[in-house]
Amino acid sequence: MCRVVDLKQAVLAKNDRAADALRAGLAARGTTVVNLLSSPGSGKTALLERELGLARERSVPVAALTADLATENDAARLARSGVPVKQILTDGLCHLEAGMLARHLEGWLPDAARLLFVENVGNLVCPASYDLGETLRVVLASVTEGEDKPLKYPTAFGLAHLVVVTKTDIAEAVEFDEAEFRANVERVNPGVEVVLTSARRGLGLGTLLDRALAAADGAPVHAPVMAREPHGHGHGHTHDHADGAGVLTQPHS
Repeated sequence: MCRVVDLKQAVLAKNDRAADALRAGLAARGTTVVNLLSSPGSGKTALLERELGLARERSVPVAALTADLATENDAARLARSGVPVKQILTDGLCHLEAGMLARHLEGWLPDAARLLFVENVGNLVCPASYDLGETLRVVLASVTEGEDKPLKYPTAFGLAHLVVVTKTDIAEAVEFDEAEFRANVERVNPGVEVVLTSARRGLGLGTLLDRALAAADGAPVHAPVMAREPHGHGHGHTHDHADGAGVLTQPHS
């Protein structure tokens, strides 16, 4: 008798197990993961650089890991903030996976890191399906991308705990319709918070850091109504996760 195996479901189920193990291991050492997703050119790196700098000013121990298909340009930019930064080159892979992230964290992630910001590959399709062991999933969209972005990428926006609009300093010039964008976000993810930012002008600066710290302190995050496919679960993470596979379980010093 032949058994039909859905390869995609098997891959995602394996990733979910690795993500649960990573989340539990990081939680045991007091580190919370923030997964940042967006299209290329959204201004994600510029905003993250400002947030990391602010974290350093506030003496909040953070680290950042950034992923790209090629070049270490983003890591060089983020390193200007003065916090520990590492680059992952995916060699053509359009997303990060939990196992890949865990391997790059071993021996690198500082013991004191309270927050780990993961700047995912610039892509709103593939990364949306992969849990990275995050507690907070943030989707960013610039005002230049159009108000219908949430409708075009419902999985990415539908699983977000927080939606961040970037480059609002040029919103008027590109005729960005904030009300329509918010309505479209509400259609795919009712109740999720939408934050307006401008890295250039400092608008909304600190909001991402504040939300991440609140999540690290155990504050409830928005629970998306969209459910993951049968291989896994949604990302509200209101349930407990069993400790996993000895992944990064050393406590803070």
